[in-house]
Amino acid sequence: MSGYLTYESSGVNIEANDEMVERIKGSVGSTFGPRVMDLHGGFAGLFSLEDSEKFAKNYKNPVLVSCTDGVGTKVLLAKDMGRFDTVGQDLVAMSVNDMIVLGAEPLFFLDYLAADKLKPEKVAVLVEGIASACREAGCSLIGGETAEMPGIYAKDDFDMAGFAVGVVEKDRIVKGQSAEPGDVIIGLSSSGVHSNGYSLVRNICFNKARLTLDSRIDSLGAKKLGDVLLEPTKLYVKPVLAVLEELAAVSEVKAMAHITGGGLAGNIPRVLPENSKAVIERNSWDKPDIFPFLQKTGPVEESEMYRVFNMGIGFVMVLSPQKADRAVEILSENGEKAWKIGNIREGSREVVIK
Repeated sequence: MSGYLTYESSGVNIEANDEMVERIKGSVGSTFGPRVMDLHGGFAGLFSLEDSEKFAKNYKNPVLVSCTDGVGTKVLLAKDMGRFDTVGQDLVAMSVNDMIVLGAEPLFFLDYLAADKLKPEKVAVLVEGIASACREAGCSLIGGETAEMPGIYAKDDFDMAGFAVGVVEKDRIVKGQSAEPGDVIIGLSSSGVHSNGYSLVRNICFNKARLTLDSRIDSLGAKKLGDVLLEPTKLYVKPVLAVLEELAAVSEVKAMAHITGGGLAGNIPRVLPENSKAVIERNSWDKPDIFPFLQKTGPVEESEMYRVFNMGIGFVMVLSPQKADRAVEILSENGEKAWKIGNIREGSREVVIK
């Protein structure tokens, strides 16, 4: 009878979900390593910690580490640009970069995507971005969930969340409590705004300056403003783990911080002992052009810029002065630009930027 209601007439298309699953199989499978257990039609993913010589060699007292995060209002820019190939990396990076602060190796990742309506081709691009980032970070995408929720999300809106699990040897957890005056702070370059502060970014660019995503700004080069703002969050897993592999055995890596919401001023104190402070030299690194543009266009006070944005430093490592130069060399050998940007001094768990 034509009067019967269906799930599809209520806004949810089951067939679209089935098509989406078929589209993403290859991307998801490309992240699998030998520890991912095949389970056709399973309701959860299986990841084995056995049958791995590397795992047995590196972990005698393994501790699991878990993280979760999202991409924030950056997804609005992706929607407005109709470009979905970058925010998947943002999603992975926001979790795995937090994880490596403790010295952990990412093992596997889960994703959650919700939208007003599932469009298989759009979801496939999003998931391929997630899978590509997982491959780069060395972790497996072993599960996920999608939700079609008309009435919760407006037309074309979507959101995403990520969940990562990793492992660290118990006596090699980087806790930050051994940092002491004289230690050197190394800053790893960011690719731009990363995934924090976009409510302020959108207010500056689109409310105050009345720019569009297609605007071209001389100081930002040839790219459209939207493409500059969608530059994905850097993945720091491989270069940081390379430093840890060489130096952690002698406890030379004292503390690390992922520079996310709160900027340098808010994130570094989280990993310092109570009797210490970080002194940062503001002119010791190269800042992406987007930051002076945002500061001038706002205008935004410099202290607020450092409180909200990463200002060109996406990750920080604190090391003994004897090993700082070697750490910068290892990072460079692994494709990461880094600078000595300050040092630890006696103080009250704060950051002084001078």
